[in-house]
Amino acid sequence: MDNTRRLVVQDDPKSVGSEAFRTLRTNLQYTSPDSQLHTVLFTSAVPGEGKSVVSSNLAVSLAQVGKNIILIDCDLRKPVVHKIFGLNNITGLTNILTGQVDYKEAIQKTAPGVSVITSGPIPPNPAELLQSKNMRNLLTQLNDEFDQVVLDVAPVLPIADALILAPYSDGVVLVVGVNQVSKDFVLRAKDLLENTNSSILGVVLNRVKYSKTGEQYYYNYYSQGHDDA
Repeated sequence: MDNTRRLVVQDDPKSVGSEAFRTLRTNLQYTSPDSQLHTVLFTSAVPGEGKSVVSSNLAVSLAQVGKNIILIDCDLRKPVVHKIFGLNNITGLTNILTGQVDYKEAIQKTAPGVSVITSGPIPPNPAELLQSKNMRNLLTQLNDEFDQVVLDVAPVLPIADALILAPYSDGVVLVVGVNQVSKDFVLRAKDLLENTNSSILGVVLNRVKYSKTGEQYYYNYYSQGHDDA
């Protein structure tokens, strides 16, 4: 597995990147003190910013403090979660939403405390499937069964998938790849998400060079109030 698709929290727990994910985990716990974040959606403005790596590592980090976590690859166009975890993608979310299998048949166990539903076969109608009653029912069932549901969703600007699912989540985290996307694009994605009345929990800056140790990737968390994302 190359470094851009790495479970650093699991493979290198003492690294700077792992510590940053622990910080992200802690900050998420304090973003909504009056209500529990059952479902958290991760997306980005454009493709290639690392949202899947961030959501996958965050899922493992949450499980490491004793939570029962399920990660769903809702990117039904260019899914990569199965590659990050080394899973097969024969049966997944699309099979559940089209009624081919029960959701329990599609769950794959990975790291301790982490279950994954991969995307499944890429469908011709991703937006329609994500907007279906079956998707809403699935989220309700998983919220009852797991401590936290983490959704990895396609980027905001090219397609509407994240805007469809955002209202069904308790909060959205926007992943921003440093030197990969313009500030205008990030702000446009933020505005579109806010128009769905979803709660933007914050921004994760991905692939920030950290010169002290030579780490290639460093993940940091900034609250919603920062305008210089």
